[in-house]
Amino acid sequence: MSSYHRLVRAKPSRTVLGTLFIVLATAFLAIAGFLLVTAAATIAGRPDGPDEVPSFGELADLALAFLMIAALLPATLAAARWVQHRPAGTLSSVTGRLRWRWLLRCLPVAAVAVVLLLAGGTAFAAATGVDAGLSDAELAGWGPFLLSMAVFVLVVPPQAAAEEYVMRGWLLQAVGSWCRGPWLPIGVQAVVFAALHGWGTPWGFADLVMFGLVAGWLTVRTGGLEAAIALHVANNLISSVVAAALGDLGMDETAADMPWQFAVIDVPVLLAYAWVVVRLARGAGVATESSVEPCDRVPPPRGPEAETGLADHREDPQDSSNRHLSPSSSARR
Repeated sequence: MSSYHRLVRAKPSRTVLGTLFIVLATAFLAIAGFLLVTAAATIAGRPDGPDEVPSFGELADLALAFLMIAALLPATLAAARWVQHRPAGTLSSVTGRLRWRWLLRCLPVAAVAVVLLLAGGTAFAAATGVDAGLSDAELAGWGPFLLSMAVFVLVVPPQAAAEEYVMRGWLLQAVGSWCRGPWLPIGVQAVVFAALHGWGTPWGFADLVMFGLVAGWLTVRTGGLEAAIALHVANNLISSVVAAALGDLGMDETAADMPWQFAVIDVPVLLAYAWVVVRLARGAGVATESSVEPCDRVPPPRGPEAETGLADHREDPQDSSNRHLSPSSSARR
């Protein structure tokens, strides 16, 4: 039996080459997408945006930024399959696939957690005399809001999932292949996750580390990325929707800029989310370990199953299933 962080024991050289592949492939896809959109904006005669290049507007720029991060997802899956020569699904869970029913069970719990963070953080900020950015806020109107909603529903889930596959998937398993216990891999990916968001405030950095620790622990504890993906998607989607409702789609601030009032609220919210998810996982009988011995290459099927092709079609019996403080920008990870 193998835990998630020990699911793959790839050779160090393949892990290094795979990481390099992810960086280069993501950069290629992101730059290609940026150049394509910029060329289209130039042909359409669009005015220059904040970056002094032709732009289709603030919403389009934000969507492009999300999609450039989402490019990590296909790059990471390809690195697992092509460089490490293992099923890409082993990044998803111990069952070798993304357990959609379990993911959908985690989503409403994650949504409640994010709403509690935004509401509690905003109230606590106001109680301590800090403007949460709502006093002079103006609603964007139904037209712009619905358009933003449609765009965010399309681009936020792949962006959040991509970060989870890289941090709680690739990096956690990479470090886990060199040590038996889960805490070093969980800690390493949490610090890297926070560092990649930049340095805003000490509280923001600490909260991102906490988010990474909880998401990493849940990944190991539940045997897959579903709980972490649900929390990340709910966090980014709800905070983006709030920003769209207030007509504040700027990317100047993220969770790295989180003030202490929001961080203080977020810690118990994250811990409560982890507690509820673990209880749900126990009740649902979610698989937390793999019965297949980890390796760096997928072994060919043996015996009669190899001739009939049945080895690849078994069912998994366990898978039944702007320094201005803004509540939305402070929560966006």
